Amino acid sequence: MEEILDIKTIFVIHLPFLRELFPQGIPITETVIISWVVMAILIALAFILTRDLKWIPGGVQALLEATVEALNHFSRKQFGKFAGIFAPYIGTLFLFLLFANIIGVLSPVEVFGFKPPFIIKPPTRDINVSVPLALVTILMVLICNIKAKGLLGWIKHFLYPIGFMLPFNIMEYGTRLLSLSLRLFGNILGGFILMHLIEMLVPVAVPMVFSLYFDFFDGFVQAAIFTFLSVLYISEALEKD
Repeated sequence: MEEILDIKTIFVIHLPFLRELFPQGIPITETVIISWVVMAILIALAFILTRDLKWIPGGVQALLEATVEALNHFSRKQFGKFAGIFAPYIGTLFLFLLFANIIGVLSPVEVFGFKPPFIIKPPTRDINVSVPLALVTILMVLICNIKAKGLLGWIKHFLYPIGFMLPFNIMEYGTRLLSLSLRLFGNILGGFILMHLIEMLVPVAVPMVFSLYFDFFDGFVQAAIFTFLSVLYISEALEKD
């Protein structure tokens, strides 16, 4: 179990100009490597699906254009005139989380005494991934609040409806950060552990059935929830009092 929960360092990068900040070097963990793999998959898919586009779409191109139009329509309803700014972020966020959550299905499993040389662990099971992703959304919320209300109005809203609410309104940013990051981290880590326990007990056939839920369904749901909450928080921040 310790091997499953452990986040291994694959190699260390030493950069002379960052020696003061990182005297031991910058560790590149398996989480970073798998995140790079997910990004490479998304970039490759984007290149493959968008090459040789035709004026009259058909097949995959028609489906792709319908998906993009649905995302743009949804963004216009949620963000109004700012849809062009946030639609790419929301779409990219969902796709990255979806692939990051389900990439564990590609991991080789131990069966009949065969010990796999490596295990592919979802990067979102690492708190160091879920927190920065949540932090990006919260920073966007902060910027949108200031944009919509103005700096003075944003400061005043901390006192709404009465001055007593000041600490609670400030804490709202922190609770949203914790809510986004811990929900994603906890659910993906829990599903990852359960799948490995099932594989240890019954390594053949049964894990494939449970994988439909713990890998695919739960991975999709957690990506959708994180993205939906990000949309909700940002759209609320863009509203003027």
